[in-house]
Amino acid sequence: MKKEIREAARIIRRSTKTAALTGAGISVESGIPDFRSRCGLWERFDPMEYGTIEAFRTHPEKVWAMLEVMWSIMEPARPNAAHKGLARLEELGLLEGIITQNIDNLHQAAGSKRVIEYHGNCRTLSCLSCGRQYRAADVSQQLPPKCTCGKILKPDVVFFGEAIPAQPVIESQALAHACQVLLVVGTSATVAPANAIPRIAQMSGAQIIEVNITPTLLTPLVTEVFLHGKATEVVTALVNEVEKTMG
Repeated sequence: MKKEIREAARIIRRSTKTAALTGAGISVESGIPDFRSRCGLWERFDPMEYGTIEAFRTHPEKVWAMLEVMWSIMEPARPNAAHKGLARLEELGLLEGIITQNIDNLHQAAGSKRVIEYHGNCRTLSCLSCGRQYRAADVSQQLPPKCTCGKILKPDVVFFGEAIPAQPVIESQALAHACQVLLVVGTSATVAPANAIPRIAQMSGAQIIEVNITPTLLTPLVTEVFLHGKATEVVTALVNEVEKTMG
């Protein structure tokens, strides 16, 4: 593993533009289980019954029974060493930006400045009727939270049946095309359209460094350096090695 860490650090140091793609695995150690895992949200709530935009439009009070559980998990979560490690790479001028499939805001809380969010962010809510937006912390005392117009607010996250906003797709694909290195952390990249990012980067000439606890479909197809282990441990070791090579 030390050999792979040194090789990954060398690749990052030589790159003039490195990007990161993150998924649920980077936040597990902050206490947020993967929604699809055995202990995840979708084991308790049928996503087709609670997770679609049609369900929210039709029965928002019912959907908020699930959202309350989601909020109770995410609200106390804090950035872990992996989030902080990526923020440190950006601070060192060695990470151009992060493309994340997560909605937990932990990259921003860790200090990362450029975060492209594919699926939105649970820290803000909007009214589908009048368009007003609120910070979740300001309206969480009343559940379900309501707009001043009386309508129930929706978290600014992408529900099933909603299109991914065009801006993060365009911005992330541009970053994938331009980067020389893509650091994949805590995701198997199987959910569209984010699953296209590693392939876009590789086809544009980027080297792929993957951090996961088990090999994924990416590993034999696009990964050049596979770093096996928990995101907190591996990213910390990688950042330490990078900083050591900087003298």
